[in-house]
Amino acid sequence: MRKRHAAQEARRAREFEAFVAGAGGRLLHTATLLTAEASDANPRARRLLTLALAHTYACWDRLHGEDPYDRAREYLATRFARGAWHRYGGLAPYLYLPLPLPLGRAHARVRPVGPLARLGHQERLILVLRLYEGVAEEQVAALLGLPTERVRTVCDRATATLLHPPRGPAPARVRPKAATS
Repeated sequence: MRKRHAAQEARRAREFEAFVAGAGGRLLHTATLLTAEASDANPRARRLLTLALAHTYACWDRLHGEDPYDRAREYLATRFARGAWHRYGGLAPYLYLPLPLPLGRAHARVRPVGPLARLGHQERLILVLRLYEGVAEEQVAALLGLPTERVRTVCDRATATLLHPPRGPAPARVRPKAATS
């Protein structure tokens, strides 16, 4: 009995390692896009990925033919959405990252720097799931508890924001000097 259990655990570990080797990079990139962090400095994305992989490993034996990538991506998205709502007071455009500060403050406000930094959390989440991950509108709507039309509208608005960034301030108008006669 003990040998059989050890063999099952070893098989489970090998299967999960193979899954992580194949899907870990893509899931990390997805998490990095969601958090709008730089790809070389992404502690929140790595934490999201670690939590998603831990959850997937815990559920590994109960997947019963279900795609583990879908399960990990779903957990990653829902964890990001809940974290954005609860931790940051809604879908705010800023991220709070823990940084050591001399004044003893626990968190510092920093702007996101990734390619999707101009988008809000919900826009980023829907855009990444729809365009990068290729998840259908209906599935995204069901995952986030939103109407399908809302998902479509948010995705269209986010795409337009990325394709047509807002212009900077208009240049100051210079008035010509009045001619004196």
